[in-house]
Amino acid sequence: MALKNLQYTSMIKNLRSGEHRLSEFLQINVQGFVPALQLDDGVVLTQSVAIIEYLDELYPNPPLLPAQPLARARVRALTQAIASDIHPINNLRVLRYLEEKLNLDKQTRDAWYQHWVSVGFDALERWLVRDAATGRFCHGNSPTMADVCLVPQVFNARRFSVDMNSFPRILAIDAACRELPAFQTAAPEAPPQI
Repeated sequence: MALKNLQYTSMIKNLRSGEHRLSEFLQINVQGFVPALQLDDGVVLTQSVAIIEYLDELYPNPPLLPAQPLARARVRALTQAIASDIHPINNLRVLRYLEEKLNLDKQTRDAWYQHWVSVGFDALERWLVRDAATGRFCHGNSPTMADVCLVPQVFNARRFSVDMNSFPRILAIDAACRELPAFQTAAPEAPPQI
């Protein structure tokens, strides 16, 4: 939303304390996942990629998907690699299951996380390096939907002490994104938008 220069109010849910599982939020999003985007008419959109595509269709400038079909498919594929292959690994409910149900200690849980995120980042890094369509960002020299999905995963990888030295292209893209005010506004350490 910040990339589109849209006004919005954030309603932060503390995932660690389970605020996303309270009945008040479950009435908004039955899955209890964030983000959820409640529109002025009360309609609620869920799932990051669906929200991003909706906003991009409604507010096409700046575009988060390229105009050319092949380039759009590439950005969607990169996005899915991040959102489907990497992101679920660091989902709090998965990590809690490893600890609470499988009785893994924190060190073992973190090693599990580090392994699978590194596997996902390794494939993504090789893809970004080999493909001439990669620019300053995942695709070209403007941020796309793939970049919007990548930055939070890099943040989480750092939080769980993943060795990021093997992923210089991903780190360069993350740095390019973090130079932009829209990414700075949306960073987890930034104050909520009100």
